[in-house]
Amino acid sequence: MDDSTTAGERRPQHHVELDERRATSTPERERLLGLVVDLILRDGVIDLSLSAISRAIGSNNRMMLYYFGSKEQILYDASVLALERFPRLVTMFDRLAGPEPLLDRLDDAWLDLADPENRPYLVIFFQRFGMAMRDREQWHSYIDRATRFWAEDLAQILVVDGYRAHDAVVAATQIVAMWRGLQFALLAGADPEVLRSGYAEGVRGLLARYAPLR
Repeated sequence: MDDSTTAGERRPQHHVELDERRATSTPERERLLGLVVDLILRDGVIDLSLSAISRAIGSNNRMMLYYFGSKEQILYDASVLALERFPRLVTMFDRLAGPEPLLDRLDDAWLDLADPENRPYLVIFFQRFGMAMRDREQWHSYIDRATRFWAEDLAQILVVDGYRAHDAVVAATQIVAMWRGLQFALLAGADPEVLRSGYAEGVRGLLARYAPLR
């Protein structure tokens, strides 16, 4: 990452991924995928077999494999599309790249992540990650994206805000790790206000270690 990178050069990777998928999709594939999104947001993704997915949406294994290739690809594509059902999440990085003071934007990002309306998506995110840890070979692409995309997008924002490229990568990695841990605690029933206060102190202490270039 170059320190001179500008804000307009890179879109959030989730938006890029959605555009790439749509460019090669078909109306019937999108219809089936929407039904799978309904299913996983209602029932989760743990222990869902290909046959169970097919039955639940009124299709069959042969049709699903024709359009998606594997159960893992079905669930991956559905979970990517599911994010669009949660406006505060899908637009979070757009707001993070906005003109307001950086700490205000980071505070608002946690409010987006912790909003009760987003809990169903957080549930399937952590369920998918658990499945990926159980079968890393099948889910290697998901693991790679889950560990890289948000950290890379946030690092880009920090560079635009004046931080050195290396500092931005390190800080973004730590902030995303903070988000993940606090999201997990939120789902486990921790006090949302305690989590918010802990996050606010943590992110300020973290950024205080790094001096922006401007």
